[in-house]
Amino acid sequence: MLPRYKRILLKLSGESLMGDKSFGFDTSVLGQYAEDIKSVTELGVQVAVVIGGGNIYRGMNEAETGIERAHGDYMGMLATVINGMALQAALEKIGVFTRLQSAIKMEQIAEPYIRRRAIRHVEKGRVVIFGAGTGNPYFTTDTAGSLRAIEIKADVIMKGTRVDGIYTADPEKDPAATKFGKITYQECITQKLNVMDMTAFTLCMENNLPIVVFDMNKPGNLRRVVTGEKVGTLVSE
Repeated sequence: MLPRYKRILLKLSGESLMGDKSFGFDTSVLGQYAEDIKSVTELGVQVAVVIGGGNIYRGMNEAETGIERAHGDYMGMLATVINGMALQAALEKIGVFTRLQSAIKMEQIAEPYIRRRAIRHVEKGRVVIFGAGTGNPYFTTDTAGSLRAIEIKADVIMKGTRVDGIYTADPEKDPAATKFGKITYQECITQKLNVMDMTAFTLCMENNLPIVVFDMNKPGNLRRVVTGEKVGTLVSE
């Protein structure tokens, strides 16, 4: 089946890597994600990935920890690089060529983020993993995902979560919540649906970058989304 998208940015949460654990990552989840990513690269789809760091460190409340926000955010950025290295190892184990690029220089383990180089890598069929967020405090990895997707001219940003789309309310708390198949950016704002943080969402809206929210934990879902099956929720104009 022909893919619907040629180049995608896959945004994964750090928490999803934990599986049933309370910290760190579950190797079976990493393995499943790697197999799913490999399956879409085999269709000729160019893939870039941004992962959060919440399974290792999340910017805590400054009042509680005594760690100032900017300092805590840098700690979170380092956590995303660890996750990027873990995913890189899982992908390379099954024969997928990858490059890890970091927005914070750490030459021994990752290339510096260079936009043109990132585009060249995906054109050559390598999976590029972007670590360390945007390299700036006060920005989330959602914002990093939106920014990198726009910079590399991705066709879509795919937000892999634990739920299978966007609902009228939190489906884990409200059994009456109904799922949207398609929704516009404006409707998301009007209905106060938290698809991403507002900075990330506004970047997508201003640059007309579609967002697909889907359940990444169901094996094969990524391939289904890429080939145009009605999986998850599409946010567009």
